[in-house]
Amino acid sequence: MIDQDKRTYMKAICDKVLSQKQELIEQKDNLRSNSYSNIESKLHSWREDIIDIYAKSIESDLDTAFQKLQEWGSEALDTLVNYNLPLEVALDEVRDYRNLIGTIIKDEAAAYNLTFDQFYDLISNFDAVVDRAVHWLSMSYTRRFTTRINAAEATALELSIPVIKITNQVGVLPLIGDIDTERAQELMDKALSKGNELSLEHLVIDLSGVPIIDTMVADRIFKVVDALSLIGIETILSGIRPEIAQTMTHLGIDSSHISVTSNLHVALKEFM
Repeated sequence: MIDQDKRTYMKAICDKVLSQKQELIEQKDNLRSNSYSNIESKLHSWREDIIDIYAKSIESDLDTAFQKLQEWGSEALDTLVNYNLPLEVALDEVRDYRNLIGTIIKDEAAAYNLTFDQFYDLISNFDAVVDRAVHWLSMSYTRRFTTRINAAEATALELSIPVIKITNQVGVLPLIGDIDTERAQELMDKALSKGNELSLEHLVIDLSGVPIIDTMVADRIFKVVDALSLIGIETILSGIRPEIAQTMTHLGIDSSHISVTSNLHVALKEFM
């Protein structure tokens, strides 16, 4: 009998929330439409879905509610990422409907004269669904954007080390900006692979755009030169600025076994 009573009031509260769905959506539409008018139809769809999920979670088990929530979250996440919207847009939807639907649950619990334990059980399950929505959206959004950022960084890293073929035998590799460990490894890989792919015999590594060279950077560059020589590519370093040359001297970096020119023009003249 107790279980039957519980199912009765849980279904009644669920139906009450669903009966006010359009009113709840209009409250949010009026509140947010000016900010995100370009995707308003998408947000309207989100709101219908999240109200359905919240309402049905009142009378269903948590596992079912969590599954439905994840399906909604995947679509919400895709929209956020595709439109470059902040995470707070989705979290606002989740949090605002916690308050709006929570008020309905409270009023209906009073109308059905639910005991404190019955109300606590009801609202606890509802809060668990909302908390899961916030957690899942936050974690998924962070992972999705981290993946995109890493992919963009990898592309930028690859593009930052271009090997340009000047003649059938001569190529140029201009470097710009700081060289860290990751970029130095990419320099090694790119110089070897592209040098071999382009059938180069000579390569100029131009350092005129590199602001700082320390012992680590110099060691990496010299290892690239040594590796290129092993596959038959003669290398010249060009564009080492006076202040960098002075720093290399103070650091005791030995460049006597490396061909060095003052600028790219001179290096190309030697090869051509």
